[in-house]
Amino acid sequence: MADVLVAAEHRRGSLRDVTYEAITAGRELADERGGDLHVAVVGGDVDGFAEDLDREGVDAIHTVADGEEFDHNAYQTAVSTLADRLDAGSVVAPNSVNGLDYVPALAEDLGVPVVTDAVGIEYDDGLTVTREMYGSKVETTVDVAGDRFVLTVRGGEWAPAEGVGDATVESADVDIPESGARVTGFEEVGGGDVDIADADVLVSVGRGIEEEENLELVEDLADALGATLSASRPIVDNGWLPKNRQVGQSGKVVTPDVYVAIGISGAVQHVAGMKGSDTIITINTDPNAPIFDIADYGIVGDLFDVVPELIDEFA
Repeated sequence: MADVLVAAEHRRGSLRDVTYEAITAGRELADERGGDLHVAVVGGDVDGFAEDLDREGVDAIHTVADGEEFDHNAYQTAVSTLADRLDAGSVVAPNSVNGLDYVPALAEDLGVPVVTDAVGIEYDDGLTVTREMYGSKVETTVDVAGDRFVLTVRGGEWAPAEGVGDATVESADVDIPESGARVTGFEEVGGGDVDIADADVLVSVGRGIEEEENLELVEDLADALGATLSASRPIVDNGWLPKNRQVGQSGKVVTPDVYVAIGISGAVQHVAGMKGSDTIITINTDPNAPIFDIADYGIVGDLFDVVPELIDEFA
């Protein structure tokens, strides 16, 4: 039972970034257990997904053709069947809305413990999982009994798997039983045309913007940089931007190449959602704001002075 099975996740025809991060975590676990790394992809363009999933460290990819989008019943059945068929000791899935939907039922199927939202893992004759609690103010470790378990991993905590691998690809024949509820389509709501989790460059605005009408200034900077606009929770709570633009524990976890934080102090709940960004730039009048502790570059200044200068520079 040393082998590890990673459950891939996709949306609207594209694999989600957290899938590649889960592969890295799965490879790490497989190395520590001395096993192979398998990846399962369920639904959608499974053949196309298999090509993208063939990254360094992946030994085998198993495709299960069933529907186009996420379906609880299909994922639970397919991943459970493959885990048993492969005799995998560990199943790793993204700690996402979809992952948290079916993973508890998957663990119940397999009769194994489940640990969610891992930010670190170690295996030495047993699994030890690091988790964060109370808005990332407290770090805890969980020792998992037994040598078989299900694990979800937080996005942005592992580097995405890269390179081109040499994995075998197998179309798995899994009997997905009909249930009382099946997903027949997928439709974004509430400005869902933008997924900040997929953005390479994010310009994020916080309560330092003061008034809703001032958002236009930050939008102009985002346009000049070719960036996507996001926000901290106070902006969303005020109804100035839709929920799908919120970064943080109660919003989305993002890992862009560049994250520009404007008028954001750096509360732990917000930092938990963006600390995986490659380069963090912040603009804030308070030199003691916590956001400076994780920033690669910081400007201590009034955003209403600094942002127009940046727009002139990049427009």
